[in-house]
Amino acid sequence: KSSQCYYEGIRDSSPAETPATKMSRQQILTLIAMASINFSSMICYSILGPFFPSEAKKKGVSQAMIGLIFGIYALCTLVGSLLLGKYIVQIGAKFMIVAGLFVSSGCTVLFGFLDQVSDGTVFIVLCFITRCINAIGFSAAVTASFAVLAKVFPDNIATVLGFMEIFTGLGLILGPPLGGWLYQSFGYEIPFVFMGCLLFATVPLNLWILPNRPVCLFHSNIDAILLICFVVFTLSSGLGFLDATLSIFAIEKLNLSAGSVGLLMIGLSLPYGAASPVFGVISDKYPSNRKWMMVIGGMATAVSFCFLGPLPVFHIRSQLWLTVLMLIVVGFSLCMTCIPTFAEMIACAHENGFEEGLSTLGLVSGLFSAVWSAGMFFGPTIGGYITQALNFEWSAGVQGAIAFLAVRNSMHNRPFLE
Repeated sequence: KSSQCYYEGIRDSSPAETPATKMSRQQILTLIAMASINFSSMICYSILGPFFPSEAKKKGVSQAMIGLIFGIYALCTLVGSLLLGKYIVQIGAKFMIVAGLFVSSGCTVLFGFLDQVSDGTVFIVLCFITRCINAIGFSAAVTASFAVLAKVFPDNIATVLGFMEIFTGLGLILGPPLGGWLYQSFGYEIPFVFMGCLLFATVPLNLWILPNRPVCLFHSNIDAILLICFVVFTLSSGLGFLDATLSIFAIEKLNLSAGSVGLLMIGLSLPYGAASPVFGVISDKYPSNRKWMMVIGGMATAVSFCFLGPLPVFHIRSQLWLTVLMLIVVGFSLCMTCIPTFAEMIACAHENGFEEGLSTLGLVSGLFSAVWSAGMFFGPTIGGYITQALNFEWSAGVQGAIAFLAVRNSMHNRPFLE
């Protein structure tokens, strides 16, 4: 077997290794670094929701094209995750993280000046270019960070990911209201400049924390776990759909301001962040329940999306309290479904004979990020088109149907549930 090099701070683990009861200094520093990436990346990503769709409409951009602007980010993240996950050992995880954060922060700042360009085609093209480059940087940082966490915490990855999702949730919680407030107070540019600078601050932090010196480990490959991948796809599709469409629905149907829309989105991100560590501990302590967590969470997601609008067949009028309640249910159910998926993908890889090394973890994290990004492209793109052709209520129902399809496939796959 040929060996590849990574860095000394992350060592290969073996099945005979006894899990440490106390975290080492390197593990604590790694948690700090990865938490900073999760928080700053998500707060930058989530600021668009409250005000960008309405700003884009002023520039003459259609709802379908707004969905594409959101969706292209995920499509480029998909491609970047697959390529970078495959070559993580050759490139180096530290370089991928630092370079990705640098590129992503720069593009976030540049996006804040697009309101100065002319309306129509020029604005749309520059939005696409900036979002695409931003997505490549984001995919580099996130793919490498997943692999690093799985390597540093091989025995309790779900617990650690659950802890990390607290910071993902905090970013998603603070991003929309902070972005909406900055937009209302200072205009279009300031939210992006402020958030981009915040993301850039994580570059020197990760340069200092992450170790450099190389050690050798083995290279391997990993097959796609199709059923789990489809579950991941449905989760990100729902989130991407809400990013692109919820704000306009709330402004037009519920008569909310951009700042209030930011607060509305907390109904989704707060329960997600709060429940993440709980479901992470449950997933690691009772690994046999991971698949049932995906099934139950997926069913709750399907039902809540159908009542989010709600679907016209129910003859229920759109009301603020119902929207908030369904967003809370979506937040809990998405968390319940998402947390076990990465650990389950790693377990499936090892069960099928793949070696326990960073290369395998890099490929798993690349696959996870790619499938997640595919859903993030599908959700706003197809959801935006259906919203434009029909309305938000029907489009949300389609997202619920996709989630139900994933649950149905899981329940009819007996090996998956055994």
